[in-house]
Formats: sequence, C-alpha cells, structure tokens
Amino acid sequence: MPLNIADLSISCRQFDAGERIPDLHSADHGNVAPDLKITGVPEGTVELAVIMHDPDAPLPRGFVHWVCYGIAPSTTWVEGAGSGRNHREGPNTLGEKAYSGPQPPPGHGTHHYYFWVYALNTAVKGEPTREEFLADYAEAIIEQNRVVGTYSS
Repeated sequence: MPLNIADLSISCRQFDAGERIPDLHSADHGNVAPDLKITGVPEGTVELAVIMHDPDAPLPRGFVHWVCYGIAPSTTWVEGAGSGRNHREGPNTLGEKAYSGPQPPPGHGTHHYYFWVYALNTAVKGEPTREEFLADYAEAIIEQNRVVGTYSS
C-alpha cells in the first residue's frame, strides 16, 4: 500500500506532542491511560486501531504498552485503559490486555512513547499483538499517524 499522509491526526488531552507524559500515566504513579483524540479519519475507514510503543526499551522489538482495536471511525476520543466504552484491548509486551504505563529502566534516560493511530479498510479479527497486527493488516492501512510523548524515571 502506498504511503498516505493526509488528515488523520492523534493528540492527547494530558500532554502536547514531544512533551513529558505526566507521572499519573506512568506504571509507578497511577498507571492511568491517557485520553487520545482522533480527528481527520479518512473516507473508507471501517475501523481504527491505536498502539502505544516504546522503541527505546532495551528489547529487540521495543516495548508495547497498549493495544486497542475495534474503534469506530466516528470515535473522537479513546478514553483510558480498560474503559471498554469504545474499544477492545489486545496484549501488550507483558501479555496483558491492558494499559501499561511508561517505566524506563533506572538510569536508561528518556524514552519516547509513540501513540500510533491506524485507519483500516477492514475490521481487526481477534486481539492480535502489535507484531501480528502489523504483519496481518499492513495492506489494510488507509492512513496512519502518531503523537510522541517522553518519559524518564
């Protein structure tokens, strides 16, 4: 599928792009998922997916903190982990179907947390991991975008 960057956008109510994620959202200080705003959903979108990923984690594929599927294209807010109001959750790197907030290893410096939104031309079946989703649904992505926050212990 060709690169498509147009109007799809994701932002966060609790921090601006490139800024530090508030402690309340970290694993050590509340572990509360942030609220994500989605705008500019392209025509033809059947479903949205959101994945929070830390590529700075000292693991071969980074660390997946949150996986959300089943988000209707008319959705403007993805609200908090486990709310179940407008999404279902897939497994994070810990194997949990839940939000796992930032928690860089001590002395590992500042990590970057990518909140990706994907507009898909098909519905996601089941609850795939990030890797399974990217392998199985890459051709179904109409458009994608991200917002990045940072965090250090």
